[in-house]
Amino acid sequence: MIAFGALSVLADADVIAFRLGIPYSAPFGHRGATHSVMFALLAGCAFAALLSRGTDRRFWSLALIASVVAVSHPLLDAITDGGLGVALLWPFSNARFFATWRPIPVAPIGARMLSSRGLHVLLIETLWSSPLLVWSLWPRRAKSLVATGKPT
Repeated sequence: MIAFGALSVLADADVIAFRLGIPYSAPFGHRGATHSVMFALLAGCAFAALLSRGTDRRFWSLALIASVVAVSHPLLDAITDGGLGVALLWPFSNARFFATWRPIPVAPIGARMLSSRGLHVLLIETLWSSPLLVWSLWPRRAKSLVATGKPT
């Protein structure tokens, strides 16, 4: 789960572009190439290659799950209310996209996240993600091997 969490924020590794002098609007700027579907697919496959240990069936299922995790970040960025949009179709297009519905305020970058605006954004994001958090933590009864006769 820690690895999946890291994969979900990998797209924001592009903030290094600010330090390198790459403009926000450039293909390799913030919310550019690393926020594309292509990058998510490549990251998902690389993630699966590292963790699948060479079994084809496990590789493809893990690659699919990892790609969905990786693409969740740019899709969520597309429903924020700020920035220049997300380059979902890179390398085929450098166009930036927003969703028509944008309920999440854009988060401040870097140390500015530790401001009242950053706290406001964190509260909104917590509100939106809390149903999934509650669902994931909800207790479930595990089926036992003895009761079913097969492993779960």
